[in-house]
Amino acid sequence: MKASKNVCFYPGFTVRQPKGLVIEEGVSIGPKCLLDARRGLTIHKNAVIAYESIIWTLNYDYNDIHFKGKGAPTEIGEYAWICSRSIILPGVKIGKGAIVASGAIVTKDVPNFAIVGGVPAKIIGYREEKDYQYGYHHKNDTSHLY
Repeated sequence: MKASKNVCFYPGFTVRQPKGLVIEEGVSIGPKCLLDARRGLTIHKNAVIAYESIIWTLNYDYNDIHFKGKGAPTEIGEYAWICSRSIILPGVKIGKGAIVASGAIVTKDVPNFAIVGGVPAKIIGYREEKDYQYGYHHKNDTSHLY
């Protein structure tokens, strides 16, 4: 796994194929998240992945007679917010500053600053385009451990 020093991992997350995972500065990974990096997963700076979110890079070809795996790299943009219990499917790119609402299942790319929700996820709004300044930065702060 390739991860920056300033990354917050809450207890109980799972990573499939850590060598395919890249996590940039300021990212926060919530409890009970599943990060599938078998086909490559990049989480860009200051993104927030909330409780019980699932990000896939590989699934099965249900039309293949051997039910073989198929997938593609998945990418989470900087300052994106993946809300609780949402699911991102293989090959999807979540844009900069985008928000995926709780419980959404994302099957297609999400544009920068879009807000998506539903099953399958559709654009339900847009976030204001600002110079956001949040992100996890450890400075002897242990609040993420509680």
